[in-house]
Formats: sequence, structure tokens, C-alpha cells
Amino acid sequence: MGTITSISYAPKQNHLLAALPGEVFERISPHLELTKMPLGEVLYESSGLLQHVYFPVDAIVSLHYVMENGSSAEIAGVGNEGVLGVSLFMGGNTTPSLATVQTSGYGYRISAKLMMDEFNRAGPLMRLMLRYTQALITQMSQTAVCNRHHSVEQQLCRWLLLTLDRLPTSELTMTQELIASMLGVRREGITEAAGKLQREGLISYRRGHITVLDRVGLERHACECYGVVRKELHRLLDGTGEVSQYQINCK
Repeated sequence: MGTITSISYAPKQNHLLAALPGEVFERISPHLELTKMPLGEVLYESSGLLQHVYFPVDAIVSLHYVMENGSSAEIAGVGNEGVLGVSLFMGGNTTPSLATVQTSGYGYRISAKLMMDEFNRAGPLMRLMLRYTQALITQMSQTAVCNRHHSVEQQLCRWLLLTLDRLPTSELTMTQELIASMLGVRREGITEAAGKLQREGLISYRRGHITVLDRVGLERHACECYGVVRKELHRLLDGTGEVSQYQINCK
């Protein structure tokens, strides 16, 4: 696993783990392993067996669908609001998507078997995971609609806002090439859209670093897809204790 940095990490920095009742958390916490998630690491291969379930803390994981010709696009992102490995809960041991670390950081993992043992108790963890799975499906569906019907600028705003919600900072380390790959568009389109946002004072971009200067303005430029995804996550997890923490990140 490597040497852990001096930054202090705790499982409940992941909002789903924080939402678990005390007795459930106490059962699984001894089995949670803090693991480094470096940029570009592949956590799941397409159609590969799921050996672990991951709960990101400050890392963000991108779920990609890869075409036969090698091209790909992001279908969803998972950060500290969620869990990576929902196909396990839906009755399958594999997933057709590729899971790659988009923003480096740390997370906690637990073996698929131990996670399923707790899930099969049909208690609070099962209900929480199924609600989160529905929220993730909403994100995937909205991403597909957004990529089909909205401009590159609107897609970029949506992507930036969803990424910001998962980070404690307003600065992102991200190249235009990587963003273009995430959205499945040409780099020139991202260059044009980012340039426009920068001229309007919404972001600052230099050498692979994007700083959001005006979040409210960015939200005004985004399409409705961002709000749909955020509201559905709030609705499904309301009453679990998680929503208030997530809302803080979204302000």
C-alpha cells in the first residue's frame, strides 16, 4: 500500500461510511484498508472480476466506457460522496466500464466478500447502497443526455461543478486533453469553452491547473443536468446523515 502521507485520513470522510449506523460501521471498520489512489491507476478493468469495493476520501474515480476502436468517454464520476463497485450489489461480479483514478488521493477499500456479507444482512447498509446506486444511475443517464443535447461549454461547466463538489479546494489539476477525453469531445472544443469561461472571469487556467473564481457564475452557465444529479443524490440520501455533509461541499 505504500507509505501514508502526513495528512490525516478517516473512513468517515467518505460520506456513505459516515452515514452508516454505529453498529454497522463498527462491524466493517476493522476491515477497511486505507489505500493510495494515484492518478491514472486502473481500479477495475472492463469485464474484470471485482475484488474490492472502494470508498474514496479525497480521490476521484472516473468510470469510462471504452469502444472497440479504443475511444472512450466518462459515464460517471465517484468521489467522497459515494462508493466504487455497485455492480456487486446488483447481482454481478463484473462491470463493462473501466474505472480509472481521475484525481489522485486516498480512499478506503474492503474485500468484495466482506462487503457482500454485510449487504446480505438486508439492513441499513443494503438500503444505503441501493439508494446510492440509483443516484449513480441518474448521473449516468444525465451524462448521456447532456453529451447529446448540450454544448461543450455547458458540459464543461457541469463536469467542473461535479468535480468541485468532491474536493476541499477550488483548484483542479487537470489538462485540457484529459478533460476532452472525459467528455468524449475534441481538445479544440475544450480550449474554446475554457477560454470563454476564463474571459468571463469564471475560471483561471494555466499549465494544467484550473481554479474556479466564480462558482455561482459557473452554475448559471451550466445546463440543468448538474442540478438534476445533485438534487437526486440529496433526495435519495436525505435522512441518512450523509446529505448535510454533502450539501456543505456543494455550497
